[in-house]
Amino acid sequence: MWLKPEEVLLKNALKLWVTQKSSGYFILQRRRGHGDAGGRFTGRLVGALDAVLDSNARVAPFRILLQVPGSQVYSAIACGATVEEINQHWEWLEQNLLHTLFVFDNKEDIVSFVKGKVKALIAEETSSKLAEQEEDPEKFREALVKFESRFNFPEAEKLITYYSCCCWKGKVPRQGWLYLSINHLCFYSFFLGKELKLIIPWVEVQKLERTSNVFMTDTVRVTTPNKERDFSTFLNIAEAFRIMEQLADVTLRRLLDNEIFELDPGLQDPTQITKRDLEARAQNEFFRAFFRLPRKEKLHEVVDCSLWTPFSRCHTAGRMYTSDSYICFASKENGCCNVIIPLREVITIEKMEDTSLLPNPIIISIRSKTAFQFIELKDRDALVENLLQRLKEVNSSNPAHCNNLQDKNQNAPVFGSTCVFRDCESGDLGREGPQSKDKSECEKESSYLLNAEALRSDFHQAGVAGLDFGKSREQIKESLWDDHFIEYGRTVCMFRTEKIRKLVAMGIPESLRGKLWLLFSDAVTDLASHPGYYIHLVEASMGKCCMATEEIERDLHRSLPEHPAFQNETGIAALRRVLTAYAHRNPKIGYCQSMNILTSVLLLYAKEEEAFWLLVAVCERMLPDYFNHRVIGAQVDQSVFEELIKEQLPELAEHMKDLTTLASISLSWFLTLFLSIMPLESAVNVVDCFFYDGIKAIFQLGLAILEANAVDLCNSKDDGQALMILSRFLEHVKNEESPLPPIGNHHAFFSDDQEASPVTEIANLIHDSYEKFGDHSVEQIEHMRYKHRIRVLQSHEDTTKQNVLRVVIPDVSILPEDLEELYDLFKREHLIRCYWEMTSPVFERHDPSRPYAEQYRIDSQQFTNLYKLVSPWTCGEHTDVLAERMFRLLDENMDHLIEFKGLASCLDVMYNGEMNEKIKLLYKLHIPPALTENERDSQSPLKNPLLSTSRPLVIGKSNGDAADYQKQLKQMLRDLAKEKDAKTEKELPKMSQREFIQFCKTLYSMFHEDPEENDLYQAIATVTTLLLQIGEVGQRSISLGSGSDEFTEDLQPEASASDQDAVFTDTVKTPHKDPQSSPVTEGDWTVSFEHILASLLTEQSLVNFFEKPLELKPKLENAKLNQYSLKTNGMSCQSRGEHTKLNTQ
Repeated sequence: MWLKPEEVLLKNALKLWVTQKSSGYFILQRRRGHGDAGGRFTGRLVGALDAVLDSNARVAPFRILLQVPGSQVYSAIACGATVEEINQHWEWLEQNLLHTLFVFDNKEDIVSFVKGKVKALIAEETSSKLAEQEEDPEKFREALVKFESRFNFPEAEKLITYYSCCCWKGKVPRQGWLYLSINHLCFYSFFLGKELKLIIPWVEVQKLERTSNVFMTDTVRVTTPNKERDFSTFLNIAEAFRIMEQLADVTLRRLLDNEIFELDPGLQDPTQITKRDLEARAQNEFFRAFFRLPRKEKLHEVVDCSLWTPFSRCHTAGRMYTSDSYICFASKENGCCNVIIPLREVITIEKMEDTSLLPNPIIISIRSKTAFQFIELKDRDALVENLLQRLKEVNSSNPAHCNNLQDKNQNAPVFGSTCVFRDCESGDLGREGPQSKDKSECEKESSYLLNAEALRSDFHQAGVAGLDFGKSREQIKESLWDDHFIEYGRTVCMFRTEKIRKLVAMGIPESLRGKLWLLFSDAVTDLASHPGYYIHLVEASMGKCCMATEEIERDLHRSLPEHPAFQNETGIAALRRVLTAYAHRNPKIGYCQSMNILTSVLLLYAKEEEAFWLLVAVCERMLPDYFNHRVIGAQVDQSVFEELIKEQLPELAEHMKDLTTLASISLSWFLTLFLSIMPLESAVNVVDCFFYDGIKAIFQLGLAILEANAVDLCNSKDDGQALMILSRFLEHVKNEESPLPPIGNHHAFFSDDQEASPVTEIANLIHDSYEKFGDHSVEQIEHMRYKHRIRVLQSHEDTTKQNVLRVVIPDVSILPEDLEELYDLFKREHLIRCYWEMTSPVFERHDPSRPYAEQYRIDSQQFTNLYKLVSPWTCGEHTDVLAERMFRLLDENMDHLIEFKGLASCLDVMYNGEMNEKIKLLYKLHIPPALTENERDSQSPLKNPLLSTSRPLVIGKSNGDAADYQKQLKQMLRDLAKEKDAKTEKELPKMSQREFIQFCKTLYSMFHEDPEENDLYQAIATVTTLLLQIGEVGQRSISLGSGSDEFTEDLQPEASASDQDAVFTDTVKTPHKDPQSSPVTEGDWTVSFEHILASLLTEQSLVNFFEKPLELKPKLENAKLNQYSLKTNGMSCQSRGEHTKLNTQ
């Protein structure tokens, strides 16, 4: 165990301890007399001394000391009762600390670092033990208080767990604490007087990996768009990495994958996530993936036990998994024996007498007159009680099924049995007996004539007649399967062993293929559990027109067109019904390309209703997330496939630097299970393996194909040649044992070869795939999917960003790199709302199905936060008001949300616009719809003597320039009016006096703290008085009936006998009345945009203010540091004084 560092004087202890290992800074010692067979006397002597002098050493005969070279003072940092225990601590020091220490400049820093690390490890060990004992851990409460005080998140930011570790900053490790919360990875360190805070949102993590560097053998690397961060020296790095991976995966799916969010209730409320929930969630996902069960299945118990396996005449050790509707068993030895028992198949669950040979046994009896015996079950009574309760719920939800169980001894056929073979009680899979159907259901069934047999049976008879050799091979296979059924079972509850895998790899006989697909996929349970469901879907969906049905109709005649079954209306109609029914069942998926090819093959080997449930099993369980808007699942598996290529075929990976080419080629392998690539008679053998082993079979077959072509691929010159090599190879994968005549592949790339290509036997290819690449477990594949899902989702986010920027960049003058950083800020502002507030009336989740520009939108409060961070027009307390007006101006459709383009366009005007563009934007901010009647800041007009019109405004000019200046200004106003008439764009409404006063107030606020503040105030006072007089003149002109189209000049008399000139005013011609464009009534005080612009242009200080160059980049840099410090949606995420040290990645 680790010890709180205490000083030890080694000089006086040499006779009691023997040094066994030594490194630069650490010594491992053994107590004399311990572990030394030849030192009996020494052992007795030291033992006596231990009893008197050092009782602690008696229980810890081994210890590790921290030494400072050149000093006689050492510190004990660890002790152990056994060699194994102390060696484990020693190895941890060598791997995590020893290579790190040389980066420090002095010995004192080394001692301080090591002691701090050991103390942190002790605290973490204590916390872990408390958690394991399910006590209320005080340490966690302390950590929570520190987390809240150090990072000051809202209460909704729930802490999941924390770890002691080092964060590497360059070549220097910073010892501290890693806090993992529902939305962020945070690190805090205060070491050697330096404080470091780090905040990384999970949603910005692009890669999580365990790696090593020149200093550390095992680190966790967190990659974000801007930086890589390494964390090391964890007490339990495997656990820490697993929790980090799970949190990143859950958060990205919750925030970036709307399709998964809606399907997974566990993502709806992130505040309910705990460390234990994450572990349970991971176990649940593994359970569903391993046994390929429906997404809705929830794992309840995992119990170590042993199952009686009659084929081996012994009990096989393994684990029992129980869920809502299933009891499953998996042997500890991988592939030895697996069993899936749907509860609807169970008749009784009984406890047997406990004996020494059969401890804690239970018997589970199923409908096929078979029983499973489990022994060595801990807490058997509670387990049986829970199973019986769930069995009762299953039976109550299937009353017809329950009635048939009660009548099972009668001769009536059993409804919905999952046995599909001829010696079972139910001959027809999933079909009700006539006595269980009511009249209405019979009428429904008669309205659509469903195919009662697989299409293969109608079209393959003629082809089989002459193939005696193939037929004999089929008979041999059927005989082997019959023998296997007798020994291992023939229902969905059969024992699944390595033997059945070998039979599947040989190819399932044509007569059994559809039935075994139903059993292996467990589609047979869905079929039996939902009588009449498919008929109802067909009734509901046929005749309805939507996008999915249009796509289906387009692809119907492209589905195996070379097969005779789909060259007539019988096959086409069946395919149409199945695809349309599924689109109606699952509108989120609807119809995706490649579903037609897969469904065509299913219809060849299964009845129509069976084919429908097989399609359900493939789309919703066996290939999750493959058939949706973005085919995320398929892309994740392509990324996993790339990793497997690098791992299994390193030479090929080295030659083909960019494996995305192979991934693009192999995408169709995964989406169509090779059905569109290989000849049909060969591809169905691949589908056999897929239904038994899941996606693992496709991965390993893909690797086998690449290995078989590795030499040619390494010699290929370009991607096109590589594509040709693989396509030619796959087109010549034959199935010599097939009893069917060969059917050409319409989807193959090269159907007519110029030169003969070698033929590959599909059975040999599948055998090689299992032999060479079959060692990857479901657990390993699921773990790789975790890692690569992060990469794929972030890749989609990058695509979204690039598409949005591509649209915005041509319309603005902001530098592309600055625009990219602005987009990141905009997206983060949207996500902050997702972190802590989901109840806003206008809040919208990220929806990847929307157009790129509309995927991220922000509301008024979020826009205000961003405006404060990046806008150059800050007005003190008036900034919030200005931001709200800007939001209303940009919110053209009035849905209370704006897109990124709106933010970019207004900032572009502020930073890069001409003066007239800036003034026009300011003008728009002070008229409707930006300015409203009930706005909080518009009720009290400014009261300032500078705005009074009781005294005329005078402008200091020399006598010689006075006339010219006056004429110049009048001409400017006339030119502006003519230019306005020439333009076809809609004229800006005139500004009322109340609006004008608000406009002036904004200008005053903008000039505050400017270096030229005094000059600007004087200039705006001058312009304001001028504009007030212009407005009054216009008001008088309208009141006197002056509505002509000519200009009216009204010069003010001289104010005094001074040399200053009076100011003229000029009212521009009044436009035709447009009640929608201007609410101003006749006779009101008004001023136009042209008046304001011309007046502002007369003051050079104002011109300089609006034309001075502004830099966006410093604002963006500051915003990245301070975005989290602003209030978010009314929640106080207070500003922190340490923000100069706070990094957000």
